[in-house]
Amino acid sequence: MYELIDGKTISMDIKNEVKEEVKMLNAQGKKVSLAVILVGNDPASAVYVGNKKKACEYTGIESVSYELEENISQEELLSLIDKLNKQDDINGILVQLPLPKHIDEDAVIKAIAPEKDVDGFHPQSVGALSIGQKGYVSCTPAGIIELLKRSNVDIEGKECVVVGRSNIVGKPMALLLLRENGTVTVCHSRTKDLKEVTKRADILVVAIGKPKFITKEYVKEGAVVIDVGIHRNENNKLCGDVDFDDVAPITSKITPVPGGVGPMTIAMLMKNCVEGAK
Repeated sequence: MYELIDGKTISMDIKNEVKEEVKMLNAQGKKVSLAVILVGNDPASAVYVGNKKKACEYTGIESVSYELEENISQEELLSLIDKLNKQDDINGILVQLPLPKHIDEDAVIKAIAPEKDVDGFHPQSVGALSIGQKGYVSCTPAGIIELLKRSNVDIEGKECVVVGRSNIVGKPMALLLLRENGTVTVCHSRTKDLKEVTKRADILVVAIGKPKFITKEYVKEGAVVIDVGIHRNENNKLCGDVDFDDVAPITSKITPVPGGVGPMTIAMLMKNCVEGAK
């Protein structure tokens, strides 16, 4: 019988730990604050930003919100980031992606000071991760490591397979699993015999962006399966990259969608904000 990895409960534990740390920092006269920048009116982005604000409120982190017009120029956005970089009372800066087409995302990410890059997307943060130095780690992969550890999954020496090689999930995920002494394989759209590779995995992390793509033919009996995908199916219900009903019975542990990886991303963002304040 498989066990469900409950991201809601684990993320709540982390937010409660952050809340205590914020209280302690406040008692020492230190504030924790996050600047959140939203450009345009993408409905999904607005929901994400709303959830981040709620988490800030819960943990006692002050959130300063900038809601900008869709047609703002890149120069204006970069100048706002520059101003926030220089403000001592701001510990973290988050620009909600995706940005409108006329703005170069890469330039925006690079403009955020690495010490305030709580999303962990700056090339300096990514570089630090790849050579094992201290720095912010992208929130979703960091959250997955917490999910595994707090569900008593030992990563050391395990065969770990990551499906997907995005800069936000796949690549940092592989580096974090390596840091925990896992043996890591990264698969992608050009991988030959994908089933052969994923079937070797003791820990399978799927971030491929295709609804219900992974069926039980891809999964080894007793594996731990982490589903990063989030989609709406034909009945408008949320589903992941893994066909849960098909795969779950043969796993030892699996994350649901929703309620698995999703809540962890925001919890880890709160944790990064506190690290920034420290």
